[in-house]
Amino acid sequence: MTRDDIIRMAREAGFDPHDMSAEFTCNLRDIERFAALVAAAEREACAKVCDVEAAFCGSHGKQDAVGSLCAAAIRERN
Repeated sequence: MTRDDIIRMAREAGFDPHDMSAEFTCNLRDIERFAALVAAAEREACAKVCDVEAAFCGSHGKQDAVGSLCAAAIRERN
């Protein structure tokens, strides 16, 4: 996750990056929204690793299905 990704998610959660100083305050809803966005991005990154492994295994039977199932399970988490 890059710095730009974090700033984008902070904006999406309602933070104003121009108002972030040493005395920055926010409400619990903003923090929860930001945490949910970060967690979702991390889940998707992990699921993509599984997708790549599933594709790499190709037609080697169970390994392909296991990678795909792992990716789906990660994406379903909340």
